[in-house]
Amino acid sequence: MKGYRFTEFNEKDNKKSPFEKLFDLFKELLVYTSGDVSEALSWLTELDKEYGLTSSGYGMGDFIEDLKEKGLVSDGKEKGSLKITAKTEQNIRKSALEQIFGKMKKSTRGNHKTKYSGTGDEVSPNLKQFQFGDSLDNIAMTESMKNAFVNHGIDNFQMSGEDLVIRDTEFQTRSSTVLMIDISHSMILYGEDRITPAKKVAMALAELISKKYPKDTLDIIVFGNDSWEIQIRDLPYLQVGPYHTNTVSGLELAMNILRRKKGNNKQIFMITDGKPTCLKEPDGTYYKNSFGLDQKILNKTYNLARQCRRLKIPITTFMIASDPYLKEFVRTFTEINKGKAFYSGLRGLADLVFEDFERNKRKNL
Repeated sequence: MKGYRFTEFNEKDNKKSPFEKLFDLFKELLVYTSGDVSEALSWLTELDKEYGLTSSGYGMGDFIEDLKEKGLVSDGKEKGSLKITAKTEQNIRKSALEQIFGKMKKSTRGNHKTKYSGTGDEVSPNLKQFQFGDSLDNIAMTESMKNAFVNHGIDNFQMSGEDLVIRDTEFQTRSSTVLMIDISHSMILYGEDRITPAKKVAMALAELISKKYPKDTLDIIVFGNDSWEIQIRDLPYLQVGPYHTNTVSGLELAMNILRRKKGNNKQIFMITDGKPTCLKEPDGTYYKNSFGLDQKILNKTYNLARQCRRLKIPITTFMIASDPYLKEFVRTFTEINKGKAFYSGLRGLADLVFEDFERNKRKNL
């Protein structure tokens, strides 16, 4: 087993205090340990032994005391155990955002521009002729006076309606996104951790939307044998289970969530590494088949892709596997929905999600 490499967190940074250096690595370890403080501290201690992260002036005991004093960890239910606080959960999301979308410039506005102009929300640098009904607040006085001088002369200054120009405005839209995360057992098979990158992407996307696009909504659901909605604060603790892949259940839940959302811009992002292998029957039992592509399961999955297409809900699938027969399923699923599909390794997943989210913001009203 290759294990995990944390060399990038071991680089010397003279601007950071000993606590800040250790805390950066501690946050990263918490994602891998699904929020288990004791395990993360155990890993950090081993890394300290190997790489000398602490010094005689500041040891692991000092770090743990600082975590408590700063309100980053608190006592758990079991005696001697620790758990992370909401403050640390937010710190983990911020770290994920910086790692994944660090080059993105922050904006004070939280909406998405469209190609339409008119009585919108965001002032554009473009000018247009004033028309009855346009807001007087948007009149460009300098340009309007310049037009008046040109049209009527300096000696006999006057301004008419034809001289007035206004700064154009752009409509902005609200977008509703449901992020589906596959937590079936295959997400950790063959010594490859696929769930941790998926969690990081979800945390970064959640932090991005809350900071840059506060009018947008992001709902996160996980799917294995069944599907259920989770809160953003639950993401660091997310773990893979002994589950099959019930994509139908996940899509049904995503559609139910989006039906309750206002606005026209709705989309589903699905992060998975495999094909649908499970259905829940009306009597509550599960129909499962992990071998090949089961037509019964596929037909129900494709039917939901058609329903989403009729509801104008595009589905973007991020497939973190490259088996040819899996690509065949995703290709057919995407064709039916008229959505998009990306085949990505774990390293490229974050960039693809970000780029597609930014691209999908520019939708028609």
